[in-house]
Parts: sequence; structure tokens; C-alpha cells
Amino acid sequence: MALHKGGRAGAARKRGYAVNPFYGEADPVAGMAVEPPRLRLPDGPMAPHTAYQFVRDELMLDGNARLNLATFVTTWMEPQAAALMAECRDKNMIDKDEYPRTAELEQRCVTMLADLWHAPDPASAIGCSTTGSSEACMLAGLALKRRWALAHADRYPHGGARPNLVMGANVQVCWEKFCNFWEVEARQVPMEGERFHLDPQAAAALCDVDTIGVVTVLGSTFDGSYEPVADVCAALDALQERTGLDVPVHVDGASGAMIAPFLDEDLVWDFRLPRVTSINTSGHKYGLVYPGVGWALWRSHEALPEELVFRVNYLGGDMPTFALNFSRPGAQVAAQYYTFLRLGREGFRAVQQNARDVACTLSEGIGAMGDFRLLTRGDELPVFAFTTAGGVDSYDVFDVSRRLRERGWLVPAYSFPPNREDLSVLRVVCRNGFSLDLAEHFLEDLRSLLPELRRQHGPLGRPESVATAFHH
Repeated sequence: MALHKGGRAGAARKRGYAVNPFYGEADPVAGMAVEPPRLRLPDGPMAPHTAYQFVRDELMLDGNARLNLATFVTTWMEPQAAALMAECRDKNMIDKDEYPRTAELEQRCVTMLADLWHAPDPASAIGCSTTGSSEACMLAGLALKRRWALAHADRYPHGGARPNLVMGANVQVCWEKFCNFWEVEARQVPMEGERFHLDPQAAAALCDVDTIGVVTVLGSTFDGSYEPVADVCAALDALQERTGLDVPVHVDGASGAMIAPFLDEDLVWDFRLPRVTSINTSGHKYGLVYPGVGWALWRSHEALPEELVFRVNYLGGDMPTFALNFSRPGAQVAAQYYTFLRLGREGFRAVQQNARDVACTLSEGIGAMGDFRLLTRGDELPVFAFTTAGGVDSYDVFDVSRRLRERGWLVPAYSFPPNREDLSVLRVVCRNGFSLDLAEHFLEDLRSLLPELRRQHGPLGRPESVATAFHH
């Protein structure tokens, strides 16, 4: 989550917030003079309708989620799903004795995902819901580390060894957090040339006796491309034949694990590969559920050390739990089960295919403008990245992002990680709810900006060095 510093200094810190007199007119406590302070609790209560309208007005300054082409997170669900979530908002997911049916729905979702990802025996696969893929990745990493520690207890009887985890430089930041939090060396394979994700041979070369695993990403956040999971596993198979090292693979399928099973059925990336021991996904991304819910699954009980599972009884009953969070809402789990029932395989296939079609159409339109070069086309994840074409020197991707924001579109511009820090791109994420009609509006807005951008004398620079207006 973001870290927020204290409030603004000066007069604004002391001043209260003005409230429209209409809001407070019927307030029996504060009357017309209500003015809640900014940075401390008010001295007294406020009428519920006044508080509601006040907070609602503040939130009007947020962006339009449907025009946010930066986020992977679901921004639209059916009214029935929203109603179901509202009915479950008070249910605590951890309290399985009080809410046994919610716990049952969680287990059904785990089994459905195990079947979708070709676990050898879906009924015996083990998994859990989480608050999102970040937590799921932490749990998968902890399982890898503990399995390594148990396997090497004789070599390091007193501990002290620092294990390592191999990954591409394109991993989501949660993997860097995991390595930092749990004292694991992050061995990253840098990007090279036009290769923007993990290289199988380079990954195998970084492995040694203290490697707890290799992370592969099914759908890179940088450009939407799939990493070659099967090739990585093959390289590790060859490594084991040469050295005896048996290195497991985790698949970070935050987005792709809910795309590939429906649109790329012949792609082998999941538990069909014996070396894949665990997979995670985000239910609140292409799982089509509002935030926040994720899923972590292991091939079998052997892949998750029993000592990481805690059992508590002080809420009643016996509750095995493996999660970083204890209390968390059950509403998102109910919504995930609703979505699985509502769509089924064919429904998911139709929704994801539509998102991919929109992405491919949009990338084709951008490529045809002549000012941009496509890195990807949205034909894996419905996500693509593009940069300015050679010869374009009057503006850069940061200028494009800034100008699109003036039209209400949020399209991130950023630099790639080592060794391609020289490459800066724009990325578009096409989600359910971003229609072909909206894509056409986006193309029209982008085209209309180009003449003025071409007349610039040069790039204005990164946004942190240039004052920009706040537009919606």
C-alpha cells in the first residue's frame, strides 16, 4: 500500500473543510456551521447524510476507472455480483466455524483452479485465497524457502545461509519485496536487446545449491508477453542431469493464468510441467472480480511444508490457515465463485477473447499512425507496449502520456529495467469493460494530439520535472 505522510503544512493544516450549507441544514447537531477539521477527529458527530455527501464530494476528484488503461485490476462487475458482495461484506474469511459455507466456496474455487491448471489430482491440490497476487507470491516464496531449508538442514545445521531466488528483471515488485523481507538474494536476469523477459539458459546458469526456485511470469507487467515457462523447465531439467540440482519453478500467473487456459489451450505452462510446484493468480485482474482477491495453489500437499500451516481454535473449531493476513473479507471469495458459475469456461473464453480482440485492434491502429513502434501487440495478455518510432524527436512517451491525461486517459509511461533502461514505453491494458467503441475514442484522441506534439521543439522531459495540470 502507499505510504502517506502527514498533512500539508501552513494554513491548510489549521483550516477546516468547508461544507455546503445545504448538506448541514438538516443536521440537528452541527446545523449550518459544521466545518470538520482536516487532520484530527472532529469534536462531535455529524449527521450520516452530511458525512456521506462530504466524503462523496471528495471522491469526485478521483479518475474515471473505465478510462484507466494503466491498471490490471477489474473495474466493472455485474450488479448481481455487487449485490452479492454487499451481502457478504461483514463476513470474516478467517472465521470458518462461523461462516462454513464461505469456506466451502473458497475450497471449491481452489479445486476449480487446480482443474483449470491441470493439477495431477485437483481434489488433492492445496491452495487458499489471498488479498491479491502480491500476498500469494509471498506465500509461494515462503514455501520455496522452507522446502529448501528442510532439504539442506544437514548442510546448515545452525542456519545462517542466505538462499537465492532466480527471476527476470521484469518481475512485479512484490518479488523484490519478498526477497527483501525474507532475506533472500534476488538473482535477476537482465533484459537484452529485444528480449524483454526471462532467458531460460541464463536463468539456469544463475542456479546453485542455495537456489530455492525460479520464478516465471505468465504475462509480464512491462509488455504483456508470456515468459517461456516450458523452456525454463527444460533448461532446469538439463541442469539437473548435469549437476543433480533439482530446482522447482513457481509460475506468477497474476494475469496470464486466467487468460491462457481459455485462449491458449495448447500452451504448456502449468502443472502439466512436473517442475512447476506452485502457481498464483489475481482474482481481481483477469479473474474478473473487484479488488482484492488472489489465489495461491500448490501441486500437492508435499509442495507446501506442513509447518507453515497454522491451526487456531479461539474462534471456534479447528482452522488451518496459511496466509499473511488473518482477518479479511469473504465477499471477494463469494464474488469469485459467482464469476466461475456465471461464466463457465465458454463465458470466460468469450470475455477474454473480446479483451484480446480489442487490444489487437487498438495496437494495430496505433502502429498504423507511423509515429510509434509496437513492442507487443496484445496477442498474449490483452496488454501491449509501444514507444516512439525512430526519427521522432520532437516529443517522447512521457509527453504522450501527459497529453492523454488531459483527455481523461491514464496511460503510464515508464523506463524498462536493466539492461534496457534506455527504452521508455507506453503501456495499454485492455480489461473487461473497455469496449471497442472506447478503443476507437482513444485512437481518435491520440491522433488529434499528434499534430501539436510534432510541432514541439523537443521532449518536455519526465513528468516529475514538468508541472502538469490535473484533468479528468
